[in-house]
Amino acid sequence: MAPEQTHLGYFHPAARRLHPADRRGGGPADDQFRPEPADVLRLGRRLMRLAVGAARAEDHPLRRVLHDHLGPGADSMPTVSGSWLQYDHVNVQIGLDAWLAGAGRQHELIGITGFQHSMFGLAELAQPGGHYSGLGVGNVATVALPAGPGGQTRPCVRCALYLISEDENRYALLLRSPDHPDPMDEITLEVVAKDAGQAERILGEVRQLTVEHNVFRGQVIAFGGEMFGHGRGSMLSFLDRPRTARDNVVLPPDLIEGVERQVLGVQRHAGRLRASGQHLKRGVLLYGPPGTGKTHTLGYLMGQMPLATIVVLSGAALQMIGSACSVARVLQPSVIVVEDVDLIAEQRMPHTGGHPLLFQLLNEMDGLGEDVDVTFLLTTNRADMLEEALAQRPGRVDHAAELPLPDAEARGRLIRLYQGNLDLDPAGLPTVIERTDGVTASFIKELLRKAALFAAEDGAGSQAARRDGPLRVTGAHVSAALDQLLDTRNQLTRVLLGGQPAQGEPAGPR
Repeated sequence: MAPEQTHLGYFHPAARRLHPADRRGGGPADDQFRPEPADVLRLGRRLMRLAVGAARAEDHPLRRVLHDHLGPGADSMPTVSGSWLQYDHVNVQIGLDAWLAGAGRQHELIGITGFQHSMFGLAELAQPGGHYSGLGVGNVATVALPAGPGGQTRPCVRCALYLISEDENRYALLLRSPDHPDPMDEITLEVVAKDAGQAERILGEVRQLTVEHNVFRGQVIAFGGEMFGHGRGSMLSFLDRPRTARDNVVLPPDLIEGVERQVLGVQRHAGRLRASGQHLKRGVLLYGPPGTGKTHTLGYLMGQMPLATIVVLSGAALQMIGSACSVARVLQPSVIVVEDVDLIAEQRMPHTGGHPLLFQLLNEMDGLGEDVDVTFLLTTNRADMLEEALAQRPGRVDHAAELPLPDAEARGRLIRLYQGNLDLDPAGLPTVIERTDGVTASFIKELLRKAALFAAEDGAGSQAARRDGPLRVTGAHVSAALDQLLDTRNQLTRVLLGGQPAQGEPAGPR
């Protein structure tokens, strides 16, 4: 029999029949809401599920372990919460582990499952009928985070309960990291104790140990980029500290000495300068054409500060400048390196009223205070793009050094520096030095590599290569390489190496 449709939906026609004893009470419209045995059974099952759910929540393993450990009144104990940005997760774990290792403390670690995308805290876990949907007790979830150069990592807890016993006292801690790898998300540590003062004391001690055992101290770290090495594809990576000898910095003596005095000298005499009321914070700008040695100079300076914490920012990571300054302030003496700062002169920070990232950087520099031992090392190929911003915010950069194109004496030093183990015929070097007027260090480096390729491809070079000895590079090889680089058809290559574009003829005398 086909069902009939009413405004209430589909139902069987038999549902409209009335019991003879009920016909006096009203019409079919009243009778259709009268519960039948099946309705009573469904309602009973629903009530049973609610009752069982409440009972299970009351006896949930997470609530049970908390109450068994903390004792009576666990659901009314105060909870204190602290937070750190996610990049500090490894330091929070190390600080917490150091606190747990304190004399007289014992602890048990309880893993929490199903915590992803679930909102809960210690207070909710301890309450009767708390929110336990999807949560359970299981293995401890961890993540391996960078903890030092050379690929060092440390397992860090993602979400777990720590049940601590100390003499007659009982505490519980909930450590939880965010679900997503956003560096601006926070890792939280909640502490429950018999009184708020006790919980605050514990949180303060953990926070202090997080600073004392900070793995960033004295290291070179990068937010969201790579420099002088290779990152690990994470939001923060450890880099090897460069080792560049002073003799390999081919710059005019007075220029490099001025930079050394401003960067290394202030750090060397920080104590006496501070005692004399002189500020320590400084900003140094290295500017000049591409390929003149700005990155090379940075590497030398970084190598001369083996105890300094160095934070490298690049690209979109400039939005982490506030975090970088926070790290630098806590772990001074420290250095913040920003290469190609002109690239952010026009970029704007989201949600900050449209101010350029450069202004954000300058404001953060100013906000550190004068007495902090922090150096800002900035480089740019376009100093003209920074002049207006720097003029509007004077004092942030207090030393600017222009790295010039190498003169004849410097080009000779660069040839000796970049020849490596090449057996280079010195006879043709004066001509090479003359013809490379106006080129950069990068040009000289590529010139010698290209000359080595010419040597490897000819008969004598190939024979030497088969003996695994150094290539012998003659004046003819260097001239051929120089002709190719100076050819007008290779103008773009020359520009990319920092040279000036030719105007109809190759750069320099032929």
